[in-house]
Amino acid sequence: MSDIIRRDPRAEWIARNRLHPLHAAMQPAQTSWMGPNGIIRKNPHGVGFIGPNGIKRIDRSGAQQGGAVKRTAAAEVQLPLHQVLQPAFYIAVVPDMVGGRLSSHDRDLLGLAHSLAGIDGAVMAVVFGEHKETAFATAGVDRLLLLQANEFEGYSPEQRVQGLRAVDNQFSPRHWLLPDSRSGGAELGRRFAANIGERPATRVWQVKDGQCTGRAGAGQQDLTRSLPRLILAAAECAEPVSDTRHEVLPVELSTSLLMRQPRIEDLGAVAVDPAAIPMAEAEFIFSGGNGVKDWVLFHQTAAALGATEGASRVAVDDGFMSRDRQVGASGTWVTARVYVAVGISGAIQHLQGIGACDKVVAINLDPGCDMIKRADLSVIGESAEILKALIDAVEAYRNEAKRDAA
Repeated sequence: MSDIIRRDPRAEWIARNRLHPLHAAMQPAQTSWMGPNGIIRKNPHGVGFIGPNGIKRIDRSGAQQGGAVKRTAAAEVQLPLHQVLQPAFYIAVVPDMVGGRLSSHDRDLLGLAHSLAGIDGAVMAVVFGEHKETAFATAGVDRLLLLQANEFEGYSPEQRVQGLRAVDNQFSPRHWLLPDSRSGGAELGRRFAANIGERPATRVWQVKDGQCTGRAGAGQQDLTRSLPRLILAAAECAEPVSDTRHEVLPVELSTSLLMRQPRIEDLGAVAVDPAAIPMAEAEFIFSGGNGVKDWVLFHQTAAALGATEGASRVAVDDGFMSRDRQVGASGTWVTARVYVAVGISGAIQHLQGIGACDKVVAINLDPGCDMIKRADLSVIGESAEILKALIDAVEAYRNEAKRDAA
């Protein structure tokens, strides 16, 4: 029914970015010809491939355009190792870790911490509870402190402040960085600031020359002040780490935490209708385009997955989805953890709108379309058959879970 094509967007991005330190290592072996001006030219007669619609397409992988060997995957390229054996100071970062993984906001925060640490300092990430993240090394974490206790599970700001206070007493970080977000970082940072008696800088979007700039006046003004010890940073406050690999050495508290009786009781998560979640805040988006022929089946699949529905501009213009569901530069810029594109070829405006998504899954008939090139996982085949199989798989998984619970 379908073939799975696994791509590595990171390797492709490095190969395109001439300023990246690994750009040369990601290029194919040069067997092309050199022009009279000393410029290497690509072979214009390179043989492409025939797509499923019978149209000849160019192979942009590098195998037929100037070389005989395809680019090496990023996993095979060893990034330079950044080590801090005896750190002179620490920059402590408390990521939100929504869903147990680093978000794009968290990675921006780690990039800012890496710039503040310089050569002598070390970036220490403080993580509460269990996590599923496996990319701390490439995100810029030098030291990892896990605070695992039942008291930290769920909504527990009082207990987490106590944990951060213990970390502050032992390591005395030069700066504390927390995301100024709705996912918990904004509240935790302000509670922690009150506890240690610091006046934090909030909604910070720039740090330069010992000063920080943050939004003020309901977001209409910028406020610049000297860099404080506690910083609550906004998204895109710095470039995430991309050119180094870090050790992620584990560290522990030397003393046990003294937990007190919380004054707040967590009654658990409340189920939310995915359709009521704004596109810009959705974590899981199931988006349809011109290639979707059965929209009833599309809505059934989105409901089975519990995903927020999105659409391309063509699908919105054709009246299949409302305008507030449009994804892209001409619609809504999204930052979902998982973005599933069904029948979307990948116009440049749409690709710009999903640029901050962590994982992109593409379902399409054309293996040469731009969305396939962008996707982390691609499924080539008829969308209706794939969606039916996906619904069956989800129902089988949930039935098995119910039997295990019984």
